[in-house]
Amino acid sequence: MNPRKKVDLKLIIVGALGVGKTSLLHQYVHKTFFEDYQTTLGASILSKIIILNDTTLKLQIWDTGGQERFRSMVSTFYKGSDGCILAFDVTDLESFEALNTWRGDVLAKIIPTEQSYPMVALGNKIDLADRQVPQKVAQDWCKEKNIPYFEVSAKNDINVVQAFEMLASRALSRYRNTENYLTDSIKLSPEDQTKRRCC
Repeated sequence: MNPRKKVDLKLIIVGALGVGKTSLLHQYVHKTFFEDYQTTLGASILSKIIILNDTTLKLQIWDTGGQERFRSMVSTFYKGSDGCILAFDVTDLESFEALNTWRGDVLAKIIPTEQSYPMVALGNKIDLADRQVPQKVAQDWCKEKNIPYFEVSAKNDINVVQAFEMLASRALSRYRNTENYLTDSIKLSPEDQTKRRCC
């Protein structure tokens, strides 16, 4: 692949309400952290350009709302995505237990359905003391699903860049594999079509 070539990747971040999806995204894109964010209704989009494996990537990252009542609407944003971050809060056991549902929702919308669809799981808020989800429990769940796991803190900027760039790297590999299949497709151009006159 030409190093100067730009690749656009659509990434999504999903998880229960309040796990810190918006905080993680703003920390990654803008290197900022605020204590209070408005609840995301539907989705918001942030972009970041990075260079990975000699390729310029334009990441379009969709921050999705975690409220149950928006779930059916939010799931329409999954289509066409190249990778997904599953986020939970290590101080909230329910948010971790909901990962199965979020993962299933995403995989149900990916066409064609692929087991190779890139995902990364993030356990956020490791800076807080009242932890409810043991690291080993999260690691075991991810190992069983073959998903890389990162313990992160949006507030203290721990492992945030590494997690997003791991997902971007996996999404790029998948994109390259897909691109190789497409190069064999037939191209139609106007010269190939026979000219017909009416009547």
